[in-house]
Amino acid sequence: MAKHYQEELEALQLALVRTQMAMAGSDERVVIVLEGRDGAGKDGTIKRITEHLSVRATRVVALPKPSDRERTQWYFQRYTAHLPAAGEIVIFNRSWYNRAGVEVVMGFSTATEQEAFLRDAPDFERMLVESGIRLVKIWLDISKKEQAERLEARRTDPLKALKVSDMDKVAQAKWADYSAARDTMLTRTHTPFAPWHVVRADDKKDARIAIIRHILHRIAPADIAKDVKAPDPDILFPFDMAALADGRLAK
Repeated sequence: MAKHYQEELEALQLALVRTQMAMAGSDERVVIVLEGRDGAGKDGTIKRITEHLSVRATRVVALPKPSDRERTQWYFQRYTAHLPAAGEIVIFNRSWYNRAGVEVVMGFSTATEQEAFLRDAPDFERMLVESGIRLVKIWLDISKKEQAERLEARRTDPLKALKVSDMDKVAQAKWADYSAARDTMLTRTHTPFAPWHVVRADDKKDARIAIIRHILHRIAPADIAKDVKAPDPDILFPFDMAALADGRLAK
């Protein structure tokens, strides 16, 4: 099983390299937004996506909390500074969607600011897409039990010490609040031009394979994408309202 995973991963990584080579010298610009619960596997997924890509044409953006100056700016302003130029891929490990997730649960912004974000985010993303950016939005979802096990592993493994954050301490206690914020975010910001896709990420390896397949189908030239299998629909699927109640999203 491990051998099969590694072979599949390497084939997909080669397709990513070929895709980036095709982007070189073109006007193609790609933004990938990876969101999900604490411990959902964003870091590991990004590592596999970027492992063999050009460091000059690939950037991973994981912004810290805003400075006092940044708090006075238009909310999206500090994110626009990191958008790609021609031939570049930018991956947001967390993104402007902080305002719809952790800020809601932890009270880091006001209800008025949060409502304004839900209203404005689709317009902001429409402008990105209309400017020619290929925008891929993925939500990594895991079960409460799986999250508890992963957060415990962080606390007990010294090699994972840098992953431990204050937010880990409340992720389980505020599970229901995070679920409610997720559901509102997906419902209000899923649009035809910037749709959400959900990944059931309890199995990290299956999730990584599905995500890379999905990205390739969204951004790769047709001659590359045609040789890539579609993601397993039981693992990665486009968001729809039925998912809020049919068990596909962890509650």
